[in-house]
Amino acid sequence: MGHTYLFTGFPGYIATYLIKELFSAKKPVSTIYALVLPSMMSKAEESVRRLTDNLPVTNEQIKLIPGDITKENLQIHEEQLAQLRNEVEYVYHLAAIYDLAVPYQPAWNVNVTGTKNMNEFVRKLKHLKRYVYFSTAYVAGMRQGMVFEHELEHEAGFKNHYEETKYEAERHVQSLAEEIPVTVIRPGIVVGHSRTGETLKFDGPYFILNMFQQLRSLPFIPYIGRGDATVNLVPIDYVIQATVYLSHLETKESETYHLTDPNPYTARELYEMFMEHYLKKSPTFSIPMFTAKLSLIVPGIRKWLRVEKEALYYFTNQCQFDPSNAQKRLRESQIQCPDFQSILPNIVSYYKKHEKDPEKHIRIR
Repeated sequence: MGHTYLFTGFPGYIATYLIKELFSAKKPVSTIYALVLPSMMSKAEESVRRLTDNLPVTNEQIKLIPGDITKENLQIHEEQLAQLRNEVEYVYHLAAIYDLAVPYQPAWNVNVTGTKNMNEFVRKLKHLKRYVYFSTAYVAGMRQGMVFEHELEHEAGFKNHYEETKYEAERHVQSLAEEIPVTVIRPGIVVGHSRTGETLKFDGPYFILNMFQQLRSLPFIPYIGRGDATVNLVPIDYVIQATVYLSHLETKESETYHLTDPNPYTARELYEMFMEHYLKKSPTFSIPMFTAKLSLIVPGIRKWLRVEKEALYYFTNQCQFDPSNAQKRLRESQIQCPDFQSILPNIVSYYKKHEKDPEKHIRIR
């Protein structure tokens, strides 16, 4: 007899990959319920068709439920709500606004209010085995130095509303840790698949490639700032495989895991590697970080470069993440985070193939 799951965030990139992994890893799956915004239903139906075409999955195993995490009772009809409360054993809560430039109120509504509503839903499940909350290592905000998995509370501030609202949301989830079995997943900055390079959107570190694309005709391209801060990049397949494995461990304890690169590169090293693989060039001089930030205040410049100004803060934040708990738990699984330099050719190759696809590029405000 298989397990019954509920996902939020479908048909999003990470939720879709997790569902694929559940079947690929041959987990005993009876039914997967996916909570979908009504406006996203047609896209979700198409995603289900692709899953059933490419995996040994039937339409009956993936059931779409219209709903909205920002509304009371997730805006699910009472009869359906009663069924879910009686059936669901695993909950994967991924629905969130991930945009670094998101305004405060939309981020709060989805990331915080939505998570509080999910918590109320989860508390009423009769057969819950695990509540998996997808957070981010960057709930650490503006903290400096080493951050451990057992740590959360701080007053260091945040680089953007995304970090702040994910932090507040995780605080609410962690408050349930003594009451129900909670698994909090804190990935680093997620990039494409380690083998195929596939990614949904060119954001985060891909902004570097966007900038290189626009500046590629220049004879010289500079470094930006000192670049001595580490930037923690992890491929999507590592995050997915580790999440599925960790969320099915036979333990009743609540756990928090940093799914981060244990040996991250500095911003300067990454900048050099990206330029070498994409342009076959090397940077030859530096401009101050202050100058780069000042230029990106101008909407026309950042839209032309296709770079969010908020991304530059990740080049300077002197924060590192200790993944000891995750590594200890993953030791017997053979799931490891690959060295980023080894997967970079695949990341850049995928970007080159899709760099002119407008669906891959996010809207820069």
